[in-house]
Formats: sequence, structure tokens, C-alpha cells
Amino acid sequence: MQYTVYTFQVSPIIPGNDLVIASLSELAFDSFQETEEGVEAYVPSHLDNEELQNALLELTIEDVTIHFSKKEMEDINWNAEWESQFDPIDVDNLCRVRAPFHEAKAGVLDLIIEPKMSFGTGHHATTYLVLQKMFELDFKDKEVIDMGSGTAVLAIAAEKLGAKKVWAIDIDEWAYENAIENLERNNCSKIEALLGVEDLLEGKTADIFIANINRNILLAQAKHYENSTQSGAPLLLSGFYENDVPALLEAFSAFEWKETRVRDEWTMLYLLKK
Repeated sequence: MQYTVYTFQVSPIIPGNDLVIASLSELAFDSFQETEEGVEAYVPSHLDNEELQNALLELTIEDVTIHFSKKEMEDINWNAEWESQFDPIDVDNLCRVRAPFHEAKAGVLDLIIEPKMSFGTGHHATTYLVLQKMFELDFKDKEVIDMGSGTAVLAIAAEKLGAKKVWAIDIDEWAYENAIENLERNNCSKIEALLGVEDLLEGKTADIFIANINRNILLAQAKHYENSTQSGAPLLLSGFYENDVPALLEAFSAFEWKETRVRDEWTMLYLLKK
């Protein structure tokens, strides 16, 4: 199939890339790749029509600057291209996050994820940080919330680590459908994938709360997380840079700071509900 690639220059990258991808996923684009300057979005050339181009010209995201260009792609083997772009994530000697076409690694937790959307360098780093910390926590018989669950990789890890119930929540329908596929792929039975926003947290209280999203969303939803986390329970936050930490700690003042971890400039906070 012939594809057209749109190259988007996005500023700021965080949270711009996530917001741009979320907007583009509602159009005809079917795959994305994050770059150092923004996002490359791919659309079947026969769907690259005037309607799509008008929608892109009208695309605006508050506080995010977007410029784009496009070019026709060669007719290539997209399965092979995808495989060449996606590397497994090895978290110490604890687990491997891999696509179905990667080999399993003996002696570690095997998490099989086939993303429908971009799984760029930032996602690799934040996923690594959160998974690394998850192995230090006790998930046995715990109820867990994974907010902004995306591929559901963290929710799947929570079940494999012993959680008795996991709610995996994401606002994006594409991510939601992808999560369901990944739950089946990993033989999960204790995870409920939910499509929606923070309102879905009402009536749910977590023994462990995980949110790997982005700075702006975390700041906006802080009170909801507070209301849905048990006293003394861990909260793992990621999806932001180290210079975002002061603002996040102020927003999450109902939690006690315990630890900050950084990888490739991406950051994770480990907090406990007071």
C-alpha cells in the first residue's frame, strides 16, 4: 500500500506530541513515530484527500505550536519497517517488554505488547522507570489503577506481579482497543480496560495508583488521584521532565515525596498518600 508521511514539528514536545497524536488518531492516520522535533504520521495515500488537508489546516492545540510538511513514501514492507523501529525494553534483569516478533528473554517477566500507536523514546524511558519501581512494591492482592494506560503494559505488569484487580483507563479509543488486544495476548483476567476520563475514577480506590501520562494532565487531575488513593498507598507518576517536579509536588501536596528517578531526562516520582 502506498503511504504519505506528514512530518510535524511540535513545540513544546511535552505534552505536545501526545496531544498531536491524540488529535491525528481521530483522522485517517494509522501509525505514528515520535522524532526529536515532533511526530511523523502515516496515512494511506488514497485517504490523503482535501478533507484531511483541511482538517490539518484547522488543527489547533492550546499552547502548542505545530508546523507540518508531507511527502509520498516508497511502497515498502510496513511490517518489516515497523519491526525495525520497535526495540524491546529490558528492565534490569526483571522483565522484558517486547513485541510478538521479538524473542523472549529467559528468567524474566515476559510482557508482550503490540502498540497500535507510537512507542517512542520517551515512552521507553518512562515505562522503564515505572516498571523498575513496580518490582520494588508489593502488588499481591492489591487493587490498582493505571491512569492513561495506553498499551496497558503497566496494568499487565501489575497483574503479573500479583494484583487482584486492575483498572486500566485511557481517553483514546485507539489505545483502549489496543489495550484489550494486549490483555488477551498476555492471558490477563484481572484487568478491566475502561475508555474515558478522570470521571471513571469515581467510586474506585487504589492500593497502588500509577499514572504515566504528561505534566499538564497530571496537574489537572491531581485532586482526582488524591481521592482515589488509599491512605499510605503508593502513587507512581511519570511522563515528564525533572524540571516539572516542583510543580507536580505542589499539586500533589496530599502525598509525601519518597523518591525521584531520572532516565534520559525523563522522570518518575514515587509518592505516598499522607
